[in-house]
Amino acid sequence: MNKTIKVLHTEWSDGWGGQEIRIINEMIAVREQGVEVFLACTEHAQIKQKALDNDIKVFPLPFRGNADFKTLFGIKKIIQENQIDIVNTHSGKDTWVGGLAAKLAGVKFIRTRHLSNPIKSSRSNFINELADYIFTTGESVRLDMINNNRIKPEKIQSIPTGIDADIYDSNNFNRQTCRDLFKFKDDQIVIGIIAVLRKFKRHDHFLNMARNVIDNNPEKKIHFVMAGDGPKRENLSNMINDLDLQSYVSMLGHVSNVPELLQALDIFVLTSDSGEGVPQSVMQALLMQTAVVSTNAGSTKDLYHDNNFILIDKDSQDELNEACNKLVNSQDLCNQYASNSKNYIIGNFSKVQMTEKIMKVYLSLLN
Repeated sequence: MNKTIKVLHTEWSDGWGGQEIRIINEMIAVREQGVEVFLACTEHAQIKQKALDNDIKVFPLPFRGNADFKTLFGIKKIIQENQIDIVNTHSGKDTWVGGLAAKLAGVKFIRTRHLSNPIKSSRSNFINELADYIFTTGESVRLDMINNNRIKPEKIQSIPTGIDADIYDSNNFNRQTCRDLFKFKDDQIVIGIIAVLRKFKRHDHFLNMARNVIDNNPEKKIHFVMAGDGPKRENLSNMINDLDLQSYVSMLGHVSNVPELLQALDIFVLTSDSGEGVPQSVMQALLMQTAVVSTNAGSTKDLYHDNNFILIDKDSQDELNEACNKLVNSQDLCNQYASNSKNYIIGNFSKVQMTEKIMKVYLSLLN
């Protein structure tokens, strides 16, 4: 089609994590293919400023709830005044108002489901069935929605977040320089997690593992870092004190230079017990050829291929402890996982592939 495709994304969340990063990166990627993109979000959402920084037009709306008629009709007005072709919703509250606004305005409605926790199968929760198409960020989420939410298989596709392999390329970063940047000592083994400080990320498991690894390896110099911010910061700070880990754990807050941190780490850990699509942090660590231990939460298993990292049960503290103790005591094993990590991710989870799949759906819906 010759007409410029116009897509309005909606996001209720005020936070800044993997979901919001995916939305911005996806908008930029399709814009490079000639799509005109817009964003509707709350006035104080962190994604608002990120969108403005990338020259994306933003419409602030209240998004007070599923039945927020002011926001619903606000979105309908935006659709009509800007000749929007597709509304793409991302969280629960904005999916109700955004999806219904799209239907009232007579334009296409795409629902993107980022999280892996099940959606209630109640008939009253019908909004996803109204979508013209659904993107999920992992295969397990796609199957759950087909099996539990009455979604037709031909209307739903897993499109994991595409990663820019040029940014996450260990060849572009000097390891010593990166370790100096974060003030890691030459003789330290550094184990890190990069995740928003929310309950489902299970930083408590990470800290319990830290205590276990330190106790089991008194002769080694091991340091732990937690990169990210969020509502659990104070709880986790208290837990560090309770476990007497003040000398061993650093809370770095939000880190923007993620590739440098991954290059500086010896082991990357993800401890989520739910809520994941295909986790970007694991993809990034694998591309940076850092040894990875991750729970099998959400669609993390989509990244697992030919023993490229250690995949553990999402509820097992013992498996987490065992995996990290094993890696701490074997540099050869760390190197083995690092050398196996990169190629499968480049071949299957690139930004180019993500963009091609999304554009194909846009064109199909509009034709």
